[in-house]
Amino acid sequence: MTAHLLAITIAYVLDYIWGDPKGRAHPVVWMGSMIALITSKCNKGRFRKGKGMIMTISVVVTVFAVAYAAVLFSYRWSTLAGVLVEGMLIWTTIAEKGLRQAANAVYEPLSNNQMEQARTKLSEIVGRDTHYLNEEGIVRGAVETVAENISDGVTAPLLFAFLGGAPLAAAYRAVNTCDSMVGYRQEPFTQFGWASARLDDIVNVIPSRLTAIVMIFVSSSVYCSKMEVLCNLPKEAVQHPSPNSGWGEAAAALLLGVQLGGVNYYFGEKSNRPTIGIPRTKLKASHIPSMNTLLQRTVFCWIILLWIGGGIRALAISWS
Repeated sequence: MTAHLLAITIAYVLDYIWGDPKGRAHPVVWMGSMIALITSKCNKGRFRKGKGMIMTISVVVTVFAVAYAAVLFSYRWSTLAGVLVEGMLIWTTIAEKGLRQAANAVYEPLSNNQMEQARTKLSEIVGRDTHYLNEEGIVRGAVETVAENISDGVTAPLLFAFLGGAPLAAAYRAVNTCDSMVGYRQEPFTQFGWASARLDDIVNVIPSRLTAIVMIFVSSSVYCSKMEVLCNLPKEAVQHPSPNSGWGEAAAALLLGVQLGGVNYYFGEKSNRPTIGIPRTKLKASHIPSMNTLLQRTVFCWIILLWIGGGIRALAISWS
C-alpha cells in the first residue's frame, strides 16, 4: 500500500510539473489504436452488441495484463524501480494540468475580449457548436468541461491506483477510452458501444459521487452553506443525462452560484438539456479560474485522503 501511495504521489507531481505526457508513446494512444482496429473489423453485420462486449473486455484485460507485467518486473528488479515505473504509468492515466491549461486557454482570450479566439479554444475541448456563443455560453462550456472531468480525468484513476496500483488505474483508463470512442447512443455505435458505455457508468458510480463531496468539502460558497450544497447536490446531479457526470457539474454549479446545462447546438441541431444549479449570479469569465482553483484543491485533498486511507488500512491490518 505504501508503494502504491508513493507511486500516486510521484504521478501527481509529474503531472503538476509537466502535465499529461504527449506523443505516440502514450499508452492511451495505443489503447485508441487497438480500439479503432477492432472496431473497424467488428462493428458490422450481426451480433454487434456481443462483439462490442468482447472488444471492451479484450482491451481492458490486455491493458491490465501489460501494466501488471511491467510493474511486476520492475518490483522484482528493485522496490525503487517498481515505485518509479508504477508512478510513471499512473501519470499517464491522469490529466489535471492538461484540464487546467485547456480552461486557461479559453479564459485568457475571453478576459481580453477576444471572443473568436475564445470560441476557437473552447471548440477544442467540447463537442458542441461554439461559433455563436456569447461570453456566458463560452464560460459555461469551459466550467462544465472541467467540472465533469475532475472525476474521470483525475480522481477516479487515482482511486483505482490506490485500490490496485498502476494496473487497475490503466484498466480504468482503458474503460474510459472505450467509452469515449464508441460509447455513443447514435449509429453506428448504438449496439457496438453499449458494453463500453455501461461499464464506464458502473466504474464511475463511486468516484464521481466521492469527488463531488470532496469538492464541497474543500470549497466554500458566498451564496449558501456546505450543508445546503450537500442537500441540493443529489436532486441537481440527476438532471444530467449521464448518471455520473452530473455530480461534478452539480457541485460546481452550486458552489459557484451559477446555472449549467441548458441549450446546446451540435452540427447545427438544437439539443435541450435540463439545467443544473441555482442561478444566483450570471456566468462570467472569472468563473473559469475559480473552477480551476476548485479543481486543484479537490485533487490535492484527494491525495491527502488517499494517504489517510492508506494509514487507516495499515493500522487496521496491524491491529488484526
